[in-house]
Amino acid sequence: MAIVTTGYDDPVIQTCEHFSGAREHAAPQDRLNAIVEACKPFREELLAHEPVPYYQSFDLVRVPYPRRYALKDACSVPIPYVHILNRVFVVQFQSDDGLKTMLVSPSDHRRNSDTPFFKQMTLSFGALKDQLQPLMAPELGTVESSLAQVGILPEQVDYITYDHLHTQDIRRWLGTADTPAYFPNAKLLVMRQEWESTKALLPPQKQWYCPEGIAGVSIDKIVLLDNDVILGRGVALVQTPGHTEGNHSIVVRTPEGLFVTSENGVGADSYAPRKSRIPGLRKYAETSGIDVILNSNTLERGLDQFISMIQEREIAGTSQRNPDFYNVVNSSELTAYWMFPGIVPTFTFGPVKFGAPQGARQ
Repeated sequence: MAIVTTGYDDPVIQTCEHFSGAREHAAPQDRLNAIVEACKPFREELLAHEPVPYYQSFDLVRVPYPRRYALKDACSVPIPYVHILNRVFVVQFQSDDGLKTMLVSPSDHRRNSDTPFFKQMTLSFGALKDQLQPLMAPELGTVESSLAQVGILPEQVDYITYDHLHTQDIRRWLGTADTPAYFPNAKLLVMRQEWESTKALLPPQKQWYCPEGIAGVSIDKIVLLDNDVILGRGVALVQTPGHTEGNHSIVVRTPEGLFVTSENGVGADSYAPRKSRIPGLRKYAETSGIDVILNSNTLERGLDQFISMIQEREIAGTSQRNPDFYNVVNSSELTAYWMFPGIVPTFTFGPVKFGAPQGARQ
């Protein structure tokens, strides 16, 4: 057993020590080996739980994203942008403190549009920005409408979490002195490193964080995590630094095994490039030996990101839907889109649903 209940006031949160010390080796290959070795007992422990009673993703917004970031040096299609589709995941799980509801990646995408990179891209459309915006970045839903659709009330949400805080504005969700919290009982689960980074960004990071996105939120609403944790039964948050220093992955026991969510990669092809039909990816993996394609807009910790993507796919295991790929369900998934032809993912998960919401109000 590699779970101990220490360090957190919330009884739902248990420290997980499966990967403790694995990244402390001096040699990168030793770090990777230690991580991979620890994945098997971690998987076995989570798979021993029953699937969570409810897991569902909802489409929020399509976003144009530079190909050179999404697929790094691997893709040979000469187009400037691909499309990623941002989703919110609603997860309910059992705990010793009863049923808990957690939102994974609940993007307030209208406020998030103030993120400098995307704001500058919109301004680059010039006089046509009002006409192009709904075509380039169509809104498909909101967090509020997604919850209303399944009858979950704002006060029923216990936690929110993001694999990292790029583009996120959390003020409306958790409230400030001037704004009541939309989710009055929710707390943010975030790695301490991600929280500290967001408060003191360097220029390479600033393009990707929403200005003032965490300003004025009471620290009482924040749970700072210093390690991997298990939440109740069947959910874990695992440190997977790379895309950002404080990146973490959300692991959920579902009827199809363990689903892993993060943005270290942007789609199933990123985790199995040798099986990809996207032009260039297979050749890149075979000639370079780099068997994952990093989401590389910031590359805060490139070697760690490589290791983290291997860790994510080892935890996830292969998909029942397509065994050539892994159960890594990215928070923003690479998708085909008519405005940017030429890049079609080999496999996508699309919206996912298991079970039915508990305690929903119809």
